Amino acid sequence: MNGDDTKDGPGDAGKPPEGDLSARLRRLEAQIERKRPSASPDTSARPRDTDRTPLAQAMTLSTEFVAGVIAGGILGWIVDHVFGTKPWGLVVLLLLGCVAGFYNVMRASGFAGSRPGIRPGRRDGADH
Repeated sequence: MNGDDTKDGPGDAGKPPEGDLSARLRRLEAQIERKRPSASPDTSARPRDTDRTPLAQAMTLSTEFVAGVIAGGILGWIVDHVFGTKPWGLVVLLLLGCVAGFYNVMRASGFAGSRPGIRPGRRDGADH
């Protein structure tokens, strides 16, 4: 009642006008866009680059297979020593390692497993 009261109420005295906040927000968005990199890198675990050389693809596929066999062999050896099941733990887990290695090779080469967003049997990637 002293003449300084506004119709917005006593709590709105220090707030800037709405148009000023919108302008500041637009300036901030423009600054962020300028500093943002033009293309974000793909964060998938296995990039599906089609421009890899045949040697790089062969090394990838062979590494996938060998890793499965080695992991199965090591786990089989550990099972044999812990439980005393020589040689059955090594044989069984080595075979499972071979199967896992084959599956990894097929998955890395694109013959097994589906990519996210693409249903089997559809080439356009539509989910309808």
